Amino acid sequence: MASKHVVPEAKDAMNRFKMEAANEVGVNLKQGYNGDLTSKQAGSIGGQMVKKMIESYENSIK
Repeated sequence: MASKHVVPEAKDAMNRFKMEAANEVGVNLKQGYNGDLTSKQAGSIGGQMVKKMIESYENSIK
């Protein structure tokens, strides 16, 4: 099943966001396929992304 973006133009921005989050948690991502990541590594990247999105939202409602 291929993932579909609601806003296809945002794909590059989301990839940059993912790379930034990976860097912040110390996981080395490479361009393209990263199937060699552990579940813990992938989860830490996703968790960091969610944390940053929540912080951004909280800052926007102040």
